[in-house]
Amino acid sequence: MRTINSLTHFIHKHFLLILLSAYCLAIIVPGPGLLLRNIVFGQVRLFGSNLALSPSLLMLALMLFNAGLGIQIQEIKHLVSRPQLAIIGLLANSLVPIILVFLLHGLAAPWHNQDEVQNLLTGLALIVSMPIAGSSTAWSQNANGNLSLSLGMVFLSTFLSPITTPLVLHTFSHITVGDYSEDLQELAQHGTHIFMGLTVVIPSLAGMLLHFKLGENKVTSLKPLMKLLNFVLLLLLNYSNAATSLPQAFSKPDFDFLFMIFIVAAILCLFAFGSGWLLSKLFKTDKADMASLMFGLGMNNNGVGIVLAASTLSDHPAVLLPMIFYMLIQQMTAAFIDRKFFQTQDKLTV
Repeated sequence: MRTINSLTHFIHKHFLLILLSAYCLAIIVPGPGLLLRNIVFGQVRLFGSNLALSPSLLMLALMLFNAGLGIQIQEIKHLVSRPQLAIIGLLANSLVPIILVFLLHGLAAPWHNQDEVQNLLTGLALIVSMPIAGSSTAWSQNANGNLSLSLGMVFLSTFLSPITTPLVLHTFSHITVGDYSEDLQELAQHGTHIFMGLTVVIPSLAGMLLHFKLGENKVTSLKPLMKLLNFVLLLLLNYSNAATSLPQAFSKPDFDFLFMIFIVAAILCLFAFGSGWLLSKLFKTDKADMASLMFGLGMNNNGVGIVLAASTLSDHPAVLLPMIFYMLIQQMTAAFIDRKFFQTQDKLTV
């Protein structure tokens, strides 16, 4: 356990550099990442939807199981006594990015290539329509955040996604034109409920049940191993997702378009994380709640969005670029924020 503690502490301290190295590796050696994305163990069909069982899905489910296992009883009581914080966090996660994208839409009007603007807007629509990323619970857990608040926001966001995702996509179809508007309308018809149920709800509940069975003392002794597993899963998922996208994005680069995407994605990401920090200050929360709010509001499930977009928007592959950049930027921002706000010398031994 001492070795695991030391290794976990080392990875945590240098995670920003390690994560950047994983993205570079995805560009240089994408093969293993593509293999992880392409392996399928089988198909699950429920309520008219198909879900491919892949390593990425299982890794995401394991992270949520880990988060459920790490939840504490007092955190559940705290969430039940103050559910308004999770609800307000969810509303901020939905509304702040939408308002910002509408403002950016007006600023992008003079851009010399309107097709690039449509690609950008469609990609941003997909980003903000996705529920809170399940990986935000892993970041929150590694930062000693309030896991009940983190899971609560993920649950609420996931359960409401059959309503909120089509609503956001329909809304953005009115500020896009032509094929882009039609594609958003078509994409709004694809549900994500089976994916969210199998990768978020069931694993989290299973982890919570195991926690109650093992007891607080046993779970506490397992925390260093759980955090190490979180880091490994986060790195594998990010490497695998990047391997499907980044090599193509940089094979024939359009530098002004890529620069615009990078700037807009960075602004959107910083506002999202910043809204979590602002809510924490407004409600005078402790550091655990601040961690959950910042990671929850700052991270959307772009993995789901990329899968959904690939099936509907194959005629507009550039639409995926904003999602690719945002996926990269949000993980890098999460690593920076974790190091800046929440990393301490003794936290990993708690």
